[in-house]
Amino acid sequence: MAFQTVFKRYELKYLLTTEQRERIITAIASFMEADSYGRTTIRNIYFDTDSYALIRRSIEKPAYKEKLRIRSYKQAERGDTVFVELKKKYQSVVYKRRISLCESEAMSWVTGERPISKETQISREIDYFRSLHEGLLPTVFLSYDRDAFYSRDDKSFRVTFDSNILCRTTDLSLTSEVYGTPILDADKCLMEIKCSGGMPLWMAKLLSAERIYKTSFSKYGTAYASLIFPETKNALTGKTNKKEIYTHA
Repeated sequence: MAFQTVFKRYELKYLLTTEQRERIITAIASFMEADSYGRTTIRNIYFDTDSYALIRRSIEKPAYKEKLRIRSYKQAERGDTVFVELKKKYQSVVYKRRISLCESEAMSWVTGERPISKETQISREIDYFRSLHEGLLPTVFLSYDRDAFYSRDDKSFRVTFDSNILCRTTDLSLTSEVYGTPILDADKCLMEIKCSGGMPLWMAKLLSAERIYKTSFSKYGTAYASLIFPETKNALTGKTNKKEIYTHA
């Protein structure tokens, strides 16, 4: 199966209630179709320095930022295909480059255990990124349930709904079960509109009618700010947090 490896698009984010989500899904049915895979549980392992330098810089909202992750669309086995993704954002435009590899090679390459077996232009870009940020290691596991839709008129126009967003900093493997700490309330979800150009007029009218407004939201950034940083700060100051953060959902 051929996978798209290069993306250039806008990614607009909106926080919705469960009721808003259902109304939006009903309203877009006249214009969009559900992804053929149906609901997917996406798993990500994010790579960062031991001081979380990449996400700390991203939270500062610079004009240019980037992140590196490995993603799977199911619980992976060592021979299953996963994606190594280098994601960049410059002046609101998202650029994503990715390579499909088996899980065992992806992890051993990105962690620096061994070089990739077959070099490509994208693998060289990822290696260059790794050389700029020495000591990258897996830091966070993020998972979420996704419902995805694409426009019948333009398949590059997509709308996704992510719910049950979970985070953990242990057991960082795509072969493990999904569990962790929620970073959104149970009655909330994240909607993303992904488009290469302008938004269709019908979608703009729908958002206006529902009074749904664009927001700034990063899953990794939210996990760091709400869970990881407080725990790190408590550890450094010798304080004990009575709330157990990394538990099975």
